Amino acid sequence: MIDSYEFGMVVIDGKRYASDVIVFPDRVLDGWRRKGGHRLYIEDLKEVLNAEPEPEVLVIGTGYSGLMKVSNDVEEALRSRGIQITVQPTEKACQTLNRLLKSGRRVVAAFHLTC
Repeated sequence: MIDSYEFGMVVIDGKRYASDVIVFPDRVLDGWRRKGGHRLYIEDLKEVLNAEPEPEVLVIGTGYSGLMKVSNDVEEALRSRGIQITVQPTEKACQTLNRLLKSGRRVVAAFHLTC
């Protein structure tokens, strides 16, 4: 569960993270890196795609101002696997993740914390 978010920092279950993260139901991958920096490609989500079980929903936080762009092939690849995708600025994405977790859905989130 996301406790709070501000530019460059997120608190998840009481622990602070100051680098981009992927939030799984049972763990947080700290220091998530993308090959394109402010562009998300499908290979940047290998940990998500290899998760067992696969998520029903992937929530993508595109940064404080929403500057990270998600390539069309990411959306197409996820949908072809039956994974719903939600792309929002990170503050809103944190709220969406919390709501989906409360609903019992299998959800994973990938958050860019700056920009």
